Amino acid sequence: MRRPLLAAAGAVATLLAAAVPALLSTPAAAAAPRLTATVTQVSVWDAGYGADVAVANSGDAAATGWTVEFDLPAGTTVSSSWSSTRTQTGQHYRFTNLSWNGTVSPGASQTFGFNAAGRGTPLNCTVNGAPCSGGTASPSPSAPPSPSASPSPSASPRPSPSPSVSPSPSGPIVDVATAAQLSSALAAANPGQTIRLAPGTYRGAFASQRAGTAAAPITLTGPRTAVLINDGPSGTAPSCPAPTAGWDSGYGLWLFGAPYWNLTGFTVAESKKGIVLDNSHHVVIDGVYVHHTEDEGIHFRRSSADGILRNSVVEYTGLVQPGYGEGVYLGSAGSNWDCHGNSGGVDRSDRVQVLNNRIGPNVAAELIDVKEGTFDGVIRGNTFNGQGISGQNSADSWIDVKGIGYLIEGNTGTFAAPGTFVNGYETHNPVTTPAFLNGCGNIWRANTSDLGGVGQYAIKITSTSKCAGNLNVVYGSNTVTDAVNGLTNIAVTP
Repeated sequence: MRRPLLAAAGAVATLLAAAVPALLSTPAAAAAPRLTATVTQVSVWDAGYGADVAVANSGDAAATGWTVEFDLPAGTTVSSSWSSTRTQTGQHYRFTNLSWNGTVSPGASQTFGFNAAGRGTPLNCTVNGAPCSGGTASPSPSAPPSPSASPSPSASPRPSPSPSVSPSPSGPIVDVATAAQLSSALAAANPGQTIRLAPGTYRGAFASQRAGTAAAPITLTGPRTAVLINDGPSGTAPSCPAPTAGWDSGYGLWLFGAPYWNLTGFTVAESKKGIVLDNSHHVVIDGVYVHHTEDEGIHFRRSSADGILRNSVVEYTGLVQPGYGEGVYLGSAGSNWDCHGNSGGVDRSDRVQVLNNRIGPNVAAELIDVKEGTFDGVIRGNTFNGQGISGQNSADSWIDVKGIGYLIEGNTGTFAAPGTFVNGYETHNPVTTPAFLNGCGNIWRANTSDLGGVGQYAIKITSTSKCAGNLNVVYGSNTVTDAVNGLTNIAVTP
């Protein structure tokens, strides 16, 4: 799936003086980039894998753009990708740089990644037309050896980042390579800035209360091998979570009152919670990897509306509290609105889009929990692997929908033991103050469900009477295999 002519006594002497150096010297080679691309599997599961592709420059001039192309064997496809623009012709894939990661300086690299459905590895890899392993471009480059799987980022220690890179807090690009530099950059971030993480492990409490703008968002970006870890929590917590002196929340990355951020490419691991957004609207999370968290992986909370989570991987959540180990959590339970209900007493984390992610396996609670009082989100193109779901705290489905007006389409869900699994998608209708028709008006379309011979329904609608005037709709384009009971318990709409 990341180059003074000394005066002569006569005309003959002048001609010789000019001619001899020209005959003896060889023109210096022009500086040029020399790109290679290395594909490394970073996560492997039964039906596919995730990979990072590092585009490195061993030349003596910067590359100003890159294109990586490869073929995949029949039966394997790219299901999602990040930090690149992807096009496809049959089994041939082409990835080009985005605006922010096209420059590859001498001795440096840029990284993008992809998820594959199927276990076949790339063949005939080229970067800017030359073999990915290095060399001269040819019409039919030979295939480099298939990359071998490398351990998951959580399985091996990361090298310590070099301390030689110093941030420039006032500039448009802030390069960081240590935990202290990252903390300082987050605390001082200004609209339009990009904070770039060097590869390595960053341990600490990483939070920001700095706001970007619609025209100038703040970006935090890094390769998959830039790993944020919070060893907390510690200290005395306030009655409601808020950045407080002397208290470490334990969150891997926390944006609090910090709208208009872009979070791209890096990893958050081994923390109490992964990425938490509080009152931080219009945040785009793209191509991140969140794994091995005590509780939930990614949480849009306290009216963090109009956000996007795409092209990312969330797995191994709920390691300490399985019932609170949701992969993605949208909004807050009504019982927590005293803390998080900052919009008329409600957590209105509305219109969040969850697109083209892989969630699971080993997500201990729901893979996505859509909370009451949230409206009009989109959950599209995701891959759900329910293996390892715990059943604790009523967590026994890929998605529990208690929100209103969500569109859930084009997702693929599977389940295989171990785990506790009842239905693929469920709705529930909690009563709240102020009152909403919670769990109503949602649409399921073109979802593919494999219930592993265990699940009852692909889509279980708990109540129709509680949704009078705003019914849930299940279209006939949804399909199910290996279900105990079938597609759904309500009438299907053609």
